[in-house]
Amino acid sequence: MKKHVAVLAGLVCAATALTVSACRSGDGGGDSASESDTIVIGGALSLTGIQAPLDAPAVEGAQIAVDEINAAGGVNGKTLVFTNMDGKSDAATAGEVAEQLINQGAVAIITASDYDFGGPAARAAQEHGLVGISPCASSPLFSSDMLGDKQFTLSMWNTTMGAVVAEYAYNDKGFKSVYVITDDFIDYTKSLSQYFKVSFEGLGGTVLKEDIFSQGKVDTAAFIANYRSLDPAPDFIYVSSYMPDLGTVLKDFRTAGIDIPIYGGDAYDDPALAELLGPDFANDIVFDTHSYLSEEAVTGYNEYAAAYKAKYDKELDAPWSMAGYDVVKVLAAAMEETDSTDGAKMAKYMEDNVFELLTGQLDWSDAASGHEPNKAAALVSLTNGQATFLGWKIPDVIPPK
Repeated sequence: MKKHVAVLAGLVCAATALTVSACRSGDGGGDSASESDTIVIGGALSLTGIQAPLDAPAVEGAQIAVDEINAAGGVNGKTLVFTNMDGKSDAATAGEVAEQLINQGAVAIITASDYDFGGPAARAAQEHGLVGISPCASSPLFSSDMLGDKQFTLSMWNTTMGAVVAEYAYNDKGFKSVYVITDDFIDYTKSLSQYFKVSFEGLGGTVLKEDIFSQGKVDTAAFIANYRSLDPAPDFIYVSSYMPDLGTVLKDFRTAGIDIPIYGGDAYDDPALAELLGPDFANDIVFDTHSYLSEEAVTGYNEYAAAYKAKYDKELDAPWSMAGYDVVKVLAAAMEETDSTDGAKMAKYMEDNVFELLTGQLDWSDAASGHEPNKAAALVSLTNGQATFLGWKIPDVIPPK
């Protein structure tokens, strides 16, 4: 079947005119419209805990999209409302708040940007026949295979994220050997390393050693000793972890005078990491992520950044809010084009169309194929604490999940 390209409308009014607010961001408040005149999207995103650096910005971006949509007349003439309840970076809590939101009339659920924290909310949505969608969950477990035929993630899977960096290291930089450090905290950190290693070894590269630790129990002295014991030394280091331990590992290696390249995935896009490392230690670092903060990389970025600044009185510093914006735009398009909030109709629309988003072009497979996201990753380097966009990348070979 030939897919249509759904070009989602950009900001339709100047940032200073974004005055229509369907709800108070993140606090569950709503407007005064009657139920028959509103459509509610529920969020089970985490505003507190370890997941908050990814989810809280997504809540902000979702609200910008809601404001824009309502300023243009809403969805099929109805006011769009986004109500988020804090998932608290806890799987059980996320499932519970999703149930509450559905009982309160939500017609779709935006889950946390992670399989472990977002999966329970997705399962709640599926049980009630609703579309659930994560802004940035990249584990291949976040799929219709595991969660149900109405569940999606806006993110590329770790199959793509791991392979993009592996191919860049091997093909573009000529690196043949690597030392890997893997945090077994959640499936994201484990599977990202897994698919990176599969891709790098498939190209002919060698994993000299892999060390595994658990978040909160990091022993960088042991890692540094293990690294220094390798003979010959690796061409680069691959670290799959989450903040805050990700920052601890990278800073301790740099402080110890180990200046070889360090590569990783989208957790490196946390502004707290660049702040921790500073210009002295944020060097020769490469990672792939969901988008990039420039008009060069993202058509419409400047307009979005202006709207973000106008609404929140701060500069945009990470791509997570753009993913939240994109999720709402996709859900609204599905409701608008099908003239329905029926989960099955919305899911079919999402399967059948290709979306042009702030986080890149997205084409989902059908439910039988897992709703696999065909999507490029944004490749980024850090030098002297400054980010450089290396381009949108799709791997030559994506390993099977």
